[in-house]
Amino acid sequence: MVPDLHEINGIGDYEERPEKDRMLYMKDDKTFLVVNKNTIEVRCDHELSKNLQEKYESVMESRYFGRGGIEIVPTSQLTKEELADLIRLSYELTDK
Repeated sequence: MVPDLHEINGIGDYEERPEKDRMLYMKDDKTFLVVNKNTIEVRCDHELSKNLQEKYESVMESRYFGRGGIEIVPTSQLTKEELADLIRLSYELTDK
């Protein structure tokens, strides 16, 4: 479902924090990735979020990040490489 974070260039140190029904991936106590049972959520700028939601039915506004992120139902609509790029972007946006 989620690419191996150790294989994504640009992902540095992070902490995994399990919650009841999901796993939070955190950088400096800020979440950059949420893995739910059937979806993943990442931070994303508003314009990219809007474009992805218009292009893919498997992408919606994030419940965790709100307008600052997207929630993705992993299907074949987005490739593993595209998911990795979105996770990397989310990791980078966590600094800002």
